Amino acid sequence: MGRRLVWGLLIAFLCCAISLFLAPNDLHRSLVAATNHAQKDHHVNRAYNDALSKAILFFEGQRSGKLPADQRVTWRGDSALADGQPDNVNLVGGYYDAGDNVKFGWTMSYTTSLLCWAAIEYRQQITSAGEIEHLRQAIRWATDFLLRSHTSSTTFYTQVGDGNKDHSCWERPEDMDTPRTLYKITSQNPGSEAAGDAAAALAAASMVFEHVDAAYSSKLLQHAKSVIKQLFEFADKYRGSYGASCPFYCSYSGYQDELLWGATWLYEATGDKKYHGYLTSNQGWSGSVSEFSWDNKLAGVQTLLAKVTL
Repeated sequence: MGRRLVWGLLIAFLCCAISLFLAPNDLHRSLVAATNHAQKDHHVNRAYNDALSKAILFFEGQRSGKLPADQRVTWRGDSALADGQPDNVNLVGGYYDAGDNVKFGWTMSYTTSLLCWAAIEYRQQITSAGEIEHLRQAIRWATDFLLRSHTSSTTFYTQVGDGNKDHSCWERPEDMDTPRTLYKITSQNPGSEAAGDAAAALAAASMVFEHVDAAYSSKLLQHAKSVIKQLFEFADKYRGSYGASCPFYCSYSGYQDELLWGATWLYEATGDKKYHGYLTSNQGWSGSVSEFSWDNKLAGVQTLLAKVTL
């Protein structure tokens, strides 16, 4: 953000310099044209900044749990404050999905990793737009939930709420009375897609907070390593796709892309050669794809690794 305005002002100065060689009328026309161009670029910048601000603000409207005092979407209230109680775990927080009241950990993790990627790749531009702290808050709202969902080395809660019953009852989360059914993956009930995406999100977020909150960054990375470690064990010993979120989010591409996605972000975050070795030894899982989505991460894996290796 701001680049177009800078170029507009630069053009204005260049036009002023060139005008030294022009007639008075030409000088006037050149200055007017340069000024109009700069003003136009300024308005374009404001429009992009506004779009960025609203895109990040959207996530505050999707927040679940006890809302903070600085909540900007004031029509949203506290909700789902007992999530996790049937299993005596704390699963309060996170984001609701797609306008309903279910919390799908798999797709929440994917969304979080993309928010982190934006914060890493475009930190300077987002900072200049005055939105970097809002973006970090959006990321942390998700990662705090993912950390709570990882209750042991072999237990990861992947969903809160029954999708079928929730979709048959249209109501605000503040008023919902549908079951807050819990779903989880364990060594007996594996789900490589959900765990791989969570590992990717936590690893990517550790990079976002590395120079802002070192303690929190370290906590994220330690959990990511633990999740990915158990994930590899699950994948090698208990080969099976995650199916709890079907028919809403089904794994059509298999779990291999999530394994690569998680290992890629761990390699980005740590530089540990063992993750690079894992990627190299399983490069046969990758291939030409026509999409980058919550189901298929191969294009993202290829893009990240290309930046490292080229």
